[in-house]
Formats: sequence, structure tokens, C-alpha cells
Amino acid sequence: MHIALGTVLTLDIEKPVAGGRMLARHEGRVALVWAAVPGERVRARVDRVAKGVIYAETVEVLTPSQDRRPAADWRCGGTVYAHVDYQRQLRLKGEVVRDALARIGKVPLSAPPMVIGSPEEGYRMRARLHTRDGRIGFYREGSHELCGLAESIQLRADTVAWLERAASKLGIDGLRAVRSIEIAENIPATERVCHLELRGTVNVGAVAALSTEAELTGLTASRFVADAPQVGYQVERLAGTPTVTDVLHVSDDSPPRAVRLRRDVRAFFQGNRYLLEPFMRDVIRRIPWGPVVDLYAGVGLFGLAVAAAGGDAVVLVEGDPVSAADLQVNAEPFEPRVQVHRASVESYLRNAPRVPGATFILDPPRTGVSSDAVNGVISRRPSRVVYVACDPATLARDVRAFLNAGYELEDLTGFDLFPNTAHIETVVTLTASMDR
Repeated sequence: MHIALGTVLTLDIEKPVAGGRMLARHEGRVALVWAAVPGERVRARVDRVAKGVIYAETVEVLTPSQDRRPAADWRCGGTVYAHVDYQRQLRLKGEVVRDALARIGKVPLSAPPMVIGSPEEGYRMRARLHTRDGRIGFYREGSHELCGLAESIQLRADTVAWLERAASKLGIDGLRAVRSIEIAENIPATERVCHLELRGTVNVGAVAALSTEAELTGLTASRFVADAPQVGYQVERLAGTPTVTDVLHVSDDSPPRAVRLRRDVRAFFQGNRYLLEPFMRDVIRRIPWGPVVDLYAGVGLFGLAVAAAGGDAVVLVEGDPVSAADLQVNAEPFEPRVQVHRASVESYLRNAPRVPGATFILDPPRTGVSSDAVNGVISRRPSRVVYVACDPATLARDVRAFLNAGYELEDLTGFDLFPNTAHIETVVTLTASMDR
């Protein structure tokens, strides 16, 4: 049956799906609906039909869930779950992980995993913002339209105020020169650094006014240069030092053991200031005494925490040049107990030795672990794999690969590093079967 765009359907919402929509059915066809809650009956307007699936947006709630709450525009800056009571959000995210493992990984769980929650406001330490028509903001869901900074509660109020002042100082001409803005803070927000991606033909001097901002501890800018000896993005430091530093306690010992982590504004780092330390501790609690190989090590959050906790044989592998430079500096206090390899995971594994009794930490990007990397890890036969995943689908795919190779799923916990969004971080422990 053909369904025209704009048609309004009455739907009963069944369950959450990855990405933030909720699943319903219309005449046997799957409908994926924005701004709904499981258990509700809603009227939803069809905005797309593809491969037999109906995509729609709630326009009226006929039978509201007791977990529905007032919320600002759900499209703005990572708030697709903001209309859902927070405790229900945590349960929904656990259901998404359970569903992905069952459908994709063929791993049935008796119950959804526990998901550790976070304060909902001001949690975000890293953000990428965009400019348009003289404004700075997040993109609205599914578009290139901007919504105001204050409409998203992810950033601290003082961070939003700083960005608004920065926009005013840059002025219309300066903002037209900027394609995007990356901002990074340490946990207490006593250090703030910024990186501007400039439009290719713009002179760096167009944004020089921002370098005088008193609350900014470092500023860099990059632009694509086509006629330089090395074609590509060139980075220029405009002010200060473009790094922030945090000290994380890996235990409650007295005196506490800690790891000091420096990170460039462009380096990947987990973004939730409230959950960062509990998240890191959850990973290291899963690691028994013995050698550790930290793949996709970033600036060293997990592997160096293991070293700080007393681990004496830790290998860290990172291929991104920005993160790897920070990793090298952060690892210096632990040498020679740690070794840093600045290489891709795949190239490292091609020649890596097999270390009996090793634990491998995997914290890959959203695309998951490549097939070459999975096979490389399995061929080294670590006794334990601790997998940190930001995407339930790729987690399920990769878990299935390890199960097929004789590993067993031992433990699973979720962390809500991005409240009110559809994102969920999951930590899984896989152990090698004794008979392999």
C-alpha cells in the first residue's frame, strides 16, 4: 500500500530502536517514529518511506506515557530523548543494547544491561559546533539548520556564555570565516581550548580577535591549503597552549593513585565530566594482574590508568597523530613499564607477539573493530578482552566474532555518557574458553 508523505497515522509505540526513534507498526509495516515513548498511542506525520519502512514524527500524543515530560525542541543539539523521564531513558538504552545483541549478534540476554546514569546538564567537556548566518550552534537533527546554544543543556552555562561572547567578538565577518568550532575543557572547566576550522580561502588573521579572550587557555586554527608543498589542512597556533589536563584517581587508596592526562583540543576523548572517572574505573576493574595491550588507546585513558593502578607491562597503540602525541607525553611517568606504538591497530597486530595471559582493551571508533583487527586480536589469543563500544550494532557484530572464536560473554554494563541523546556506551568483558 502506497503511503504519501505528509500522511498522519495513528500508531501504538512498541519499543526503542537505535538512533532515537521508536518502533510501531502500521498494517504490518514497521514505522520508526520520532518524539514518542513506548506504550503511547500517537498521531505521527510520515516524512519518508524507504525499503518498506515508514519514518514519521509525532504530531499529537493521544495516550501519553507516565514517563513523558515537558521538553524543548527534541531536534536541537542532542535532545532526541529529552521528552522521556531520565530513569526511563536509561532503561530504554539498555533495551537497545539487548535488542542489538539478540538481532545482530544472536546473543540473547535474560534482561537488559544496567546503564549508569549521569547528571543531565553541563556534562559535556568536548563539543563540535557549527556556524551559519552569523551564529554558532549545534545542528538540528537531520538538517544543517542551527539551534541556539542555550537550547541544548549539554554545555555548562559559563561555556555557553563564553561561546556567545566569542561570537560577538568575531563579528559577522569573523564567523563567516569559520566553518566549525571545536571546544575542549578539563573537568572543572578551569582550562578551555578552542580549534577553528576555517574556510579554505580565508586568512587566519580574520579570527585573530578571539586570541585575546581571557578565559581561553589555547587557540588553534586550520584551513585547507591546496597550493602548499604538502596539500591538506594546515594547523596554526594563535594563542596559548591548545591542550587541557585532568588528573584522574584510579582508586581510593591513601594516597590515591592517579593518572595525569593531557589532551589536545583535536584529540578524541570521552566527553562526560561526571562519568569519566567511574567509567575509567569500571574498565580497569575488569582487568586482572598481568600484561595488557590497549588498542585504540587515544591519549591513554584506560591503558595508563592500568599502569597507574600498578600494572607493569602495558602496551598502548594509537594511530591518530594528534592523540598519539598526547599519549607519548602522558606515558612518560610510567616508562619503562609501558610501551607506546604510534601506528594503526591493524599494522601493529600484523607483527605483534602473542603474550600468554594478556588482556586486550578495545575502544574503537563508532564503526567498530575492522575484520583485520578482530582476526589479529583473536590470533593472539588473549585470555580476556575488554571491549568499550559506542555503537550497539557494531558491538553486537564484533561480540559475535569473538564468540565464534571460542570466547564467552562474561559481563556487560552501560554508561550514559550523553544524556537525552540516543547514544549509549557499553563495556563488555569477553573471556577465552579453557578448552581452546
